[in-house]
Amino acid sequence: MESLFTKISSPPGKKELAKIKLKAIRRGMWFKVLTRAERAQMELTIKIVKRIRSHFLARIVTSIVEKLLEAMESKVSRLMREVGHPLARNLSETAQKWGNKSAKHWSQDSDFVQFLTIMYLNKPLMA
Repeated sequence: MESLFTKISSPPGKKELAKIKLKAIRRGMWFKVLTRAERAQMELTIKIVKRIRSHFLARIVTSIVEKLLEAMESKVSRLMREVGHPLARNLSETAQKWGNKSAKHWSQDSDFVQFLTIMYLNKPLMA
């Protein structure tokens, strides 16, 4: 899974952590996903630290935040990442081999990926 923090150069600040905590509490994931120690670590970090400077603390907080974000991710979003993108890539490659030049962009089209994912979800199971 691609890390949330690979896109930004610095670890999240106090406000970002508080927003993630609030979102996790509202979705019922704060107590379900995190251990007591992880919750305490996040709460202390939010209360005490304005900006994370320690690499050690940044690694710990990043792993906790990623754990929360993964748990809060919707089923469709997860399946789009795991099923939809590979399906779109395969269909795009096949269509390009058949001579369809516009198929090159299919794998990056989020609407097409979402369509394939929903079709996958609604596919009847073969017994």
